[in-house]
Amino acid sequence: QVDVLESGGGLVQAGGSLSVSCEYLGRPFGEFAMGWFRQAPGKEREFVAALRWRGSTTHYSDSVRGRFTISRDNAKNAVYLQMSRLSSEDTAVYSCVAGWPAGIPRVRFPSEYTYWGQGTQVTVSA
Repeated sequence: QVDVLESGGGLVQAGGSLSVSCEYLGRPFGEFAMGWFRQAPGKEREFVAALRWRGSTTHYSDSVRGRFTISRDNAKNAVYLQMSRLSSEDTAVYSCVAGWPAGIPRVRFPSEYTYWGQGTQVTVSA
């Protein structure tokens, strides 16, 4: 059973832009949030961005703030991650998440999310 559907990603040159999208196939309620984590080879999984449905608050890691933008499509229960000014350090597998983090401070913790996408590769060439 697939709960989240990811699309996008691919190969881009350094300094370029790329987007990934994710649709949640269930019904959001309560403190629902969607977001993205990423994992580069040999590195730990890292929080990228999240968007809480209630209030549409957005949250970013320090490494992407100002370069990445997460947004939502209410009609599709989807989120989009627009990435700009990409560098080789952004190369990773990006995984979409959906779930109910227990408060704003918890949106950065992978354990707070129930559903995970299969991951999509983003490669930034020098």
